[in-house]
Order: sequence, then structure tokens, then C-alpha cells
Amino acid sequence: MAYGQDSQGGNWLCPVRLAWGLQANQTMSPALEEKVCFTATMTPSFEKAAAVAAKWGSPVDDATIHHHVAQAGERAEAQAAARVERALDIQTRAEVVAQAKAPRGEFSLVLMLDGWMIRERGGQWGLKPPEIKAERVSWREMKSAIVFRLDQRAATSSGRPLILEKFYVAHRGDPEELGRRLYAEALRRGLNQALKVYVVADGGVWIWNLAADRFPEAAGVLDFYHASGHLWAVAHALWGEQGPDARQWVEPLLHQLAHGGEAGVLRTLEDLLQLCGRLEEERQKVIEREVAYFQSHREHVHYQAMEEAGCPKGSGAMESTCSQYQDRFKRTGQFWTLAGEHHLLALELARRNQDWDEIWSVPYQQN
Repeated sequence: MAYGQDSQGGNWLCPVRLAWGLQANQTMSPALEEKVCFTATMTPSFEKAAAVAAKWGSPVDDATIHHHVAQAGERAEAQAAARVERALDIQTRAEVVAQAKAPRGEFSLVLMLDGWMIRERGGQWGLKPPEIKAERVSWREMKSAIVFRLDQRAATSSGRPLILEKFYVAHRGDPEELGRRLYAEALRRGLNQALKVYVVADGGVWIWNLAADRFPEAAGVLDFYHASGHLWAVAHALWGEQGPDARQWVEPLLHQLAHGGEAGVLRTLEDLLQLCGRLEEERQKVIEREVAYFQSHREHVHYQAMEEAGCPKGSGAMESTCSQYQDRFKRTGQFWTLAGEHHLLALELARRNQDWDEIWSVPYQQN
């Protein structure tokens, strides 16, 4: 095999580099780059990723891993954006719909949404001395969603619920953009083939505005745990925080709400408005606020009907997903730049959504 400098073109040839798939100025093979990037998504920090890499025989420092995550994450971001545009473009949407995984018989689709907070470097990060008040740290909401088919719900031998296959969307920014990305991902996962679509979430206003905009035909389900919390708020406003009276009042209503009696619960709450004038102002405001909350969600509290249809009445799977993200993105000492969180998140989503291999099909470009 040829090696050395090509007398005609002037290029240097190295058989080992060719065998490893290394291009000019490339210092890490694509296979090793993929391994360290994958490790970075599966460990809690770049430092831990470096320690793991050393154990499987490839000592590399955390700065190098960070560098390759940035490069691969940039590719993953571009690919994800292209998939969204392809799904939303009227010229290519039909192809996306046709390529959706063939269902094993009829199925329904579930969308769950929530948000979690990520800690970023503020506009005055690093300002000295520390006694000066400044925005060194900024907290931002990472809006997130999961998509899965109802036939993917299962349970462990102990009865713990689980979902065999689900897909993920996340965006640090306005809910309209999350809506675009979620709609595109839902199309990829069979939105147009689904018999029924359900949206399960807490009471976040942005969530239900997004659902009305992007999924107007979907059946909404207000997370039962959040609904029960709002009923408890009414009970405490009526009977106080201490003593058995609040529990004796709220528990029959919770049972009624969960077992097809939501209309009666709403009537009970609305009747309380007639009594508000007799209560002190602070308690009155609580009751009025909570009654308005249930009135705005009257179409989202049909829990027995939803359970009979196989739809979960709680968004525990979404809560668990948010916790998993936070295990990686909100640890002690982590203060993200916007680019840094975008790059790692793009890799995280690609791994979770089975799009990982596409990242490495793009020829390497040394920055």
C-alpha cells in the first residue's frame, strides 16, 4: 500500500490513518469519537465520561470529549432541524407519514408534556468581585415532551408501569417551537395513522395552548395528581390545614372524580362560589382561583372514561423523563452555555429517538 508523499498531488498518505477512517487534521477516529460522545450522554458529566473512557482503554481528557460533543452535537442539531422541516413541509410530509413505523394493528397515540429548569451562565457570568450583585446565573425552562403508542404500555412483574418504546422532544425556548418539533415527531411516530390521540399533562397554560394549536382533535387529560392537589387546596381553604375536616371533605370528592363523577365534583365546586362571600378574603380568593382552574379543565377530567380507553390518567412517565434529563443537565457545579446545552441535548435526543447512527454517516470536518 502506498505511503509517504504523493509526488504528483503533494498529499501525504498513511495506510493506518486510511484504515482508521481519519481525514486530514483529524486526531480521533470516527469510531472512537462516537464512543466518547455516547459515553458523554450516558454519564453525569464530561469528567465522568473521561474516567469511563480510560477504563475501556481510551484515556482522553474531559476537554477533548467536550470538543467532540460540540462537533457531533452540531451535526445532530442540523439533522434534527432538517427532519422537522421535512415533516412540516407540504412537499415532503407525505413521505414522512408513509415512512412512519407500520402499526401492529390499530393503535392510539399519547403525548405528554412538561417543563424542567436548567441552570445557565448569566449575562454577567464571572463578574468580580463576588460581592457585586449581578446576573451570574440564569434559570431557564426546558420544555419537553414524549410520544408513545398505547400498545407500548406494560408493567413489570411487581406491577410497576413502564413504556416499552417512547420518543422525545425538548426545546429551551418558546412553546411554539416545541409545538413544531413535537408535531413533526408525532408524524414520524404515526400521528396520521392513530385512531385516537391523547394529551396528558399538568395545568401549565402553555401546554394546553400548544395542544389546542397543534392537536385540536386530541382528547386532553389533566394529570390526576395535580388535579387532586388543587382539590386539596380548596379543602384547606374551607377547613384549614389541621384537623380531620379537610380530609373528610376531600376524599369522597377525589374518589368521585376518579370514578366517573366529575360532573358532580364540578357542581360541588361551583356551589362553593355562593358561599365565598361569607369567608375571609384570602380564603375566598383561593376558592375562586381553584374553581376557575377546574372550570378551565372540565373537558380534561374524564378519568374513568380515559382509563377504560387505556389512556393513563397521570403524567408520571413525563415526570420521570424530566428527572432523567435533570440527572444529566442539572447537577452540582453545572452552569451551561446555550451552545453547550444544545449540543449535548441534540446527542441525547438522537440516542433516545434511534437517530444516533445518522450523526456518524456525515463525513468528518475538522473545525
